[in-house]
Amino acid sequence: MPVFLDSRQDDFEAAFQALLGAKREDSPDVDSVVAGIIADVRARGDAAVLELTAKFDRLELDAAELRFSEAEIEQYCAQVADPERQALETAAERIRAYHVRQMPQDQSWTDPEGATLGWRWSAVSAAGLYVPGGLASYPSSVLMNAIPAKVAGVERLAICVPTPDGVVNPAVLLAARIAGVDEIYRIGGAQAIAALAYGTDSIPPVDKITGPGNAFVAAAKRRVFGKVGIDMIAGPSEILVIADGENDPDWIALDLMSQAEHDESAQSLLITTDAEFGRAVAEAVDKRLQTLERRTIAGASWRDYGAVITVADLDEAAALSNRIAPEHLELCVADPEALADKCVHAGAIFLGQWTPEAIGDYVGGPNHVLPTARSARFSSGLSVMDFVKRTTLARMTPEALRAIGPAAEVLARSESLEAHGLSVTARLDKLNR
Repeated sequence: MPVFLDSRQDDFEAAFQALLGAKREDSPDVDSVVAGIIADVRARGDAAVLELTAKFDRLELDAAELRFSEAEIEQYCAQVADPERQALETAAERIRAYHVRQMPQDQSWTDPEGATLGWRWSAVSAAGLYVPGGLASYPSSVLMNAIPAKVAGVERLAICVPTPDGVVNPAVLLAARIAGVDEIYRIGGAQAIAALAYGTDSIPPVDKITGPGNAFVAAAKRRVFGKVGIDMIAGPSEILVIADGENDPDWIALDLMSQAEHDESAQSLLITTDAEFGRAVAEAVDKRLQTLERRTIAGASWRDYGAVITVADLDEAAALSNRIAPEHLELCVADPEALADKCVHAGAIFLGQWTPEAIGDYVGGPNHVLPTARSARFSSGLSVMDFVKRTTLARMTPEALRAIGPAAEVLARSESLEAHGLSVTARLDKLNR
């Protein structure tokens, strides 16, 4: 059974704090293992990657087989049925159209002193995308990671996707082809992250790594950050639904289960102004859990981390939502736009009862790679901005330097950085001769 809370109960704050503090991340002590893997890949390159792939994925390869050949990609892509192919193409088109609008613009202007200032944006040269294998092999995640990179102008895009026991998901390769991926490697785990970050004879290094993974992948991303950029450290999925009593309980139950079925550590929360409706949703969840294909996973998630919270009004719902800072936030109320204005901490917001979160996972357009574990308080979902960087530009004329240079001299002296000040003084002296 999920937790049932009521904001009007005396013990609510303590119970809510316990809910926020529940540790859902799978965090075995993997860091020392990952450190060893990264060191091994740095030292031995391909040989280490091949040995680790044989050990963890039960897949014997040679260096030439690390990368999927064009012939293999064509062969697997041909296995994808037309409905799935068309759905991937529809999703790709919508994701691309959305992310094109995110592209930032260069700026340049001349200020009153005559200095020309501005900035320009440029893409990282190479990006590596991690795609989980096995049960969590999702072609939609390929589109969500690769398309923003290509829209940003990344010249070289490489994917690492493990294929345990040699099992390949053809839809993943097709999604990579549709998104414009340049290289696909059949490796995974911390060794894949290390190979992308430091390079091997067969896998050139990249500048940024994005994409979710297990605890070993997350630990590896933490360790290589600084050598390369990373997007985020993603935790278990989560959804918060704020709903009034004018909804179909079964619809809301399904929305909650859409995240619960991802992982036993996922979290599904309902905040409602109608206690009776909350109970009806919980009953609908119980009924759905009798038939869902992934009912064991979804049931464990709902039992261990689910909650139904009754509040006095929607203002209180928004306040609690901001404390939760959910990855996904559904607003199934009469005026979702007004409520959304009050919900300032969320990875993605889905407005109205006709906008299930699952649309966002596939074909809505916005990215589904989103901040988890309350990190929406300070971070954003994946976007074009993750694959571009800003370079500032400044040009002084003699007149501009004469106008603002003396202030620079003063500040340099105050910081005891003599050469800084002298580099300005030398130019001003020439101007004043």
